[in-house]
Amino acid sequence: MSHHEIIVGRLDVAELVFYAFVLFFVALVFYLRREDRREGYPLEDAVTGRVDSAWGPLTASSYKRFKLPFDRGYATTPAQGREPVEIPGTRPYDRFPGAPLVPTGDPLVDGVGPASWVNRADWPDQDMEGRPRIVPMSSEHEWSIAREDANLMGMKVVAADGVVVGEISDVWIDRSDHLVRYVDVATASGSVIVPFLMGTVHGRKRVYHVDAIAASQFANAPKVATAGQITRREEDRLMGYFGGGYLYGMPGRAEPLL
Repeated sequence: MSHHEIIVGRLDVAELVFYAFVLFFVALVFYLRREDRREGYPLEDAVTGRVDSAWGPLTASSYKRFKLPFDRGYATTPAQGREPVEIPGTRPYDRFPGAPLVPTGDPLVDGVGPASWVNRADWPDQDMEGRPRIVPMSSEHEWSIAREDANLMGMKVVAADGVVVGEISDVWIDRSDHLVRYVDVATASGSVIVPFLMGTVHGRKRVYHVDAIAASQFANAPKVATAGQITRREEDRLMGYFGGGYLYGMPGRAEPLL
């Protein structure tokens, strides 16, 4: 006859293993819940935006610190202070959990939907040597556009509504990927930086067609704070502004096709 090995009283090995597994599983659940909140898991109500500020040994672990490259200090998660729940210039489409935000003013400036952007680090992206990765070609004399490609300098810039807004006065190149990232467009209201892939080059016509936004919207495009330098945050705002134009830039683009 088989028998169970008794340890204490009626507690045998099988029961001990079962209880150990249950305790391990409960501890694992608490550990995972603490860790995901440590990574910045949002604890806010989907409708009201109320943030659960509970912080204790059973709800969250210690903060995480990440050392940033090139002596940029440290980043901490969860971030100290959350972004505002009520974003100016927007409102929820309806009062239900997960309702999207819709713009109430200029949709390209309000920064929602395809025009949204993130508060990235406010310093330039860098290459492996710690230099600014994206720079104007006018400041990098060893760089030039290949002879097989069209010369962008001096090209007329045409907006999505067919209006000529100016001409290309400079080209921003990516030192790491050897690509054109942006072009400087000299307009009547000043210089505007345009993401290069938001337009089409017509080499024979000497025309650069920006199909993202209309001519009147160039004046409100985000500007860089320092001439000859673009930060990660400024890049994200530019991409959001011009990318949002594919939905909000021209009348009828935001309407259903059927």
